[in-house]
Amino acid sequence: MTSISTCRFKNSWKMLQSLTSNSCVRLIESHKSTWYFLFLVLGYILYLIFGAVVFSSVELPYEDLLRQELRTIKKQFLQENECLSEERLEEFLEKALEASNYGVSILNNASANWNWDFTSSLFFASTVLSTTGYGHTAPLSDGGKAFCIVYSVIGIPFTLLFLTAVVQRIMVFSTRRPVMYVSTRWGLSKPLVAVVHATLLAILAASCFFLIPAAIFSSLEENWNFLESIYFCFISLSTIGLGDYVPGESFNQRFRQLYKVGITVYLLLGLVVMLVVLETFCELQQLKTLRKMFYLKKEKPQDRLAIMEHDHLSFTSVSHQTNSTSLKEDKTKDVPFVSVPVLASPGEQERGRPQAVYAARRNAAI
Repeated sequence: MTSISTCRFKNSWKMLQSLTSNSCVRLIESHKSTWYFLFLVLGYILYLIFGAVVFSSVELPYEDLLRQELRTIKKQFLQENECLSEERLEEFLEKALEASNYGVSILNNASANWNWDFTSSLFFASTVLSTTGYGHTAPLSDGGKAFCIVYSVIGIPFTLLFLTAVVQRIMVFSTRRPVMYVSTRWGLSKPLVAVVHATLLAILAASCFFLIPAAIFSSLEENWNFLESIYFCFISLSTIGLGDYVPGESFNQRFRQLYKVGITVYLLLGLVVMLVVLETFCELQQLKTLRKMFYLKKEKPQDRLAIMEHDHLSFTSVSHQTNSTSLKEDKTKDVPFVSVPVLASPGEQERGRPQAVYAARRNAAI
């Protein structure tokens, strides 16, 4: 008996385990996109933490070194100028830094560069509308700040509409038609042709809008090397716009007005090209499949039909209950609360007997 009960217990336990595992598998399969999305969120958070750790470990020593150097320079300056108090020096430096935040420098070699002439204002407007925002120049007056808000509220959607229309037209001639022609003409797989085309387009864009402009910037800007020029091109065309490197701000810049206009044209064209490259990669079948893993599934026609049938049945049941309730109320209204006898003559009783019988039958039926 003990061995039989043990075998039954083992069989029951195995059945329970199999049912549990099957239910877990069905649960995971039915909510696969949700699990993928949770993993995506977790991966993004870990990537943010990874970036913070790397930036902190790389940049913190340099920041500490710069702080020590500034303290040393300040201490030496106060020792050499004993008539100047530390409080007065702090006030002067604070005012100078505040002016520098608005793009105004107190240095003699920077006084010739105006931040709000026409070409500089054109460059500033392009950085505002493209949401690059270097931050080296900002409106000084309250009127300028208010106009910047209104100008951005109208201009940024206008810029998005403009870029969308331009990119859509370029995509037809730069991506869709060439891919279709090559795949049809040579009988190649369209996804394969699209991948090769996207790779070649990315290499061409990187050469024309990163490598060549970086070489030009490194030759025109005195204090920029090639890496810093590449850094500026990437920060600008990705609309990050940190503002630590801004071209055309050095002293005695030759053809500064024309240089500013050229930079503005470069930024707008580069932004269009970057959007075309991104759109080309987004249309790849492999990336579409990857994106679908994290999306909510669309409602199937059967699901929509079931919802409509459920709503229809609910509405029908509610309507039926309402109608039956109203009929009962009408019937109760017809039945008198107290039956009052009516006196009649013998002749009237004879004539009204069939009606009384009919009324009695009707009341009995009710």
